[in-house]
Amino acid sequence: MNIAPRTRTAAALSALLATAFTVSACGLQQPMASSSSPTARTTPQTTVRDPLVITYDGGLHVLDGQSLHLVADIPLPGFNRVNPAGDDRHVLVSTSTGFRILDAAAPELTSDEFTAAEPGHVVRHAGRTTLFSDGTGKVVVFDPRRLGDGLPETEVYTADTPHHGVAVGLGSGELVVTLGTEEKRVGILVLDKDGREIARNENCPGVHGEATARDDAVVIGCQDGVLLYRDGEIRKIESPHEYGRIGNQAGSDRSAIVLGDYKKDPAAELERPRQISLIDTKSGTLKLLDLPTSYTFRSLARGPGGEALVLGTDGALHVIDPDRAETVSTIKVLDPWKEPVEWQKPRPMLFVRGRTAYVTDPSTRELHSIDLGTGRILRTVPLPKTPNELTGVTR
Repeated sequence: MNIAPRTRTAAALSALLATAFTVSACGLQQPMASSSSPTARTTPQTTVRDPLVITYDGGLHVLDGQSLHLVADIPLPGFNRVNPAGDDRHVLVSTSTGFRILDAAAPELTSDEFTAAEPGHVVRHAGRTTLFSDGTGKVVVFDPRRLGDGLPETEVYTADTPHHGVAVGLGSGELVVTLGTEEKRVGILVLDKDGREIARNENCPGVHGEATARDDAVVIGCQDGVLLYRDGEIRKIESPHEYGRIGNQAGSDRSAIVLGDYKKDPAAELERPRQISLIDTKSGTLKLLDLPTSYTFRSLARGPGGEALVLGTDGALHVIDPDRAETVSTIKVLDPWKEPVEWQKPRPMLFVRGRTAYVTDPSTRELHSIDLGTGRILRTVPLPKTPNELTGVTR
């Protein structure tokens, strides 16, 4: 696919999103796509401190992030997913029709929505938020600071074919996008800030997941390792096994090392892994670390200093020094639990903001907050419904 620069309209550009481009499935250029709300509104007064949002079957709970008090119960039918929008008051709710904007600080589920067929990954990096629509391959990039008064102006790109993919907007203005079809996912391409393709790699079977690390490095998972994009070049880092799938990752701007899961049984209906991967984006190397427990795709996070955090099925939060590839402490939080076979079913989930970790327990309908500095459980509160996904606003 060859993408050439095109004429821009200055009035349509925000300070951050310097260039907007749309590419059709055949690679021909079209006029810039920009979306905005037809009406403006005044931002509601903040009533919730450091909001947390928990999904349950049929709705959303909004909680005060400090006291863990339940502030709002918002009915919303269907299986919904939640992600931080990238600012200090909004959360994006993935529904059957797109990415709905929840003003969690109000709290209010607004009517504003980035419409999307099969809304997928939400990525926040370098002051930009990037959305990927699996059903169309449409990528939408926006400045999350512009949320709250209708939809912000957007930068739009459409992949050649729809697929379960992901895109990452970088601080340089570049865009990393996965390559694939509904049947097969193969790699990534990189576009410069003017929409021109500058790099491509199709040696990544089963592309899934992403993370960013220090110095604008990007890691994309494969069934046999990862692709690393850094300083204008794509590099393949191979797994030590022929099948060594890394499909979920967690990165930190404080660390050059990305935390990833690691699965090595291609025939398993549900593999319960007991190793994690640590991908060094500076040296281009990969290490595996054995754990005394299994974990799930909702178990990975990073601490305030770049620590790698894994919530195990043993009920403990494992704190790992990524540079030394060593577990430095464990914090007992839950009773031992077992991962359900269906990925949509509730299981404990880890969300970290600053030095506080939050963990849900579907079996007891509880939410815990943990001080990562001391390892002490700060609060435990009951929930009225079985929790599924957990997230919160980010600063």
